[in-house]
Amino acid sequence: MNAGVVRYRFADALAEPASHYTDAVVAGGFLFISGTLATDASGALVGEGDVVAQTEQTFDNIETVLTRLGASLSDVVKIVVYLTDINDRTAVNSVRARRFGESRPTSTLVQVAALVHPEALVEIQVEALASTNSVASGA
Repeated sequence: MNAGVVRYRFADALAEPASHYTDAVVAGGFLFISGTLATDASGALVGEGDVVAQTEQTFDNIETVLTRLGASLSDVVKIVVYLTDINDRTAVNSVRARRFGESRPTSTLVQVAALVHPEALVEIQVEALASTNSVASGA
């Protein structure tokens, strides 16, 4: 195990991963958050059929990880958004604009055929600057 890499799993707040990954990794001064869906802690999808509700829940989940690791959305430097319908871009962007405010990360938007949850419409992955506290203490 690399001493400069710290992995985090937040089982009390986020659903069990669908495959072999962890919720977040801090390495090299950065915080990497795995692709996140609009699920509650039990794994139930929130906002079925509603891309705005799903995007809100997805950001809630991301903010949970950021907060627990001493960061916020203003620390996000890159976002990747996966949509099952590219026409949902405007609706998702309205949530992004409100959540990020003036903090505009670099961005990639991709349309995909499907996500791991069959009713999921959006998945979001982010990279952020890691808090020196989370790096030093292993949060």
